[in-house]
Amino acid sequence: MLPNVLTHSSDSSASIPTPLVVAMDGPAGAGKSTVARNLAEALNVRFLDTGAMYRALTHLALERGIAMGDAARLGALAREVVLDFDAQGFILADGQPLESFVRSQAVTSAVSEVSAHGSVREAVVARQQEFGREWAGLVAEGRDTTTVVFPEAAFRFYLDASAGERARRRAAELGTPEDVAAIQADIERRDAHDSSRVHSPLRIGEGVTVVDTDRLRPEEVVGILLEVMGVR
Repeated sequence: MLPNVLTHSSDSSASIPTPLVVAMDGPAGAGKSTVARNLAEALNVRFLDTGAMYRALTHLALERGIAMGDAARLGALAREVVLDFDAQGFILADGQPLESFVRSQAVTSAVSEVSAHGSVREAVVARQQEFGREWAGLVAEGRDTTTVVFPEAAFRFYLDASAGERARRRAAELGTPEDVAAIQADIERRDAHDSSRVHSPLRIGEGVTVVDTDRLRPEEVVGILLEVMGVR
């Protein structure tokens, strides 16, 4: 386990700002959530799961019968609902815990469409930037975290992995290794959607450090990020 302290390495010239903001992007299944949570713990700052915010809105839209293509109603929902996180970093909507709902297959299948609407992204990004100003420090992960939400973050990373490896990880997580092919097809669909959307597409921003996570355990990826940051 990495130490839960922030210390400069003796041979590094890196300057760690306060508050510390670390931004992390990458495609679905690249290990961002696990790595970001562990990195936040190692740095003793909060974890901001930006994707959970879009998932929460998707769950609420499904629950209320709002069509995934209805940009006006989805934008109004995003502006009206107060999204927040509890002490463990789990998503809240108007103070109600939604973590147990937002990882469902129904939400996973619809979240890319919901998050593609400019009206939704504008409201959610504004809330994410509020967290950046209000919290003492954070590690944020998502699709446009390094390019739109926190383009001036002290450290910006893009975690990548092959579609096959991401599908294998997801299938193992679900305990359904027989579904790898179907999961990979869904991942590739989401990749295409996230990368081609008009508003805040998934891309590698200029100056962002890319880490290929194929064949790496989460703790190994965290170690690489800490080394890049000049922290041990």
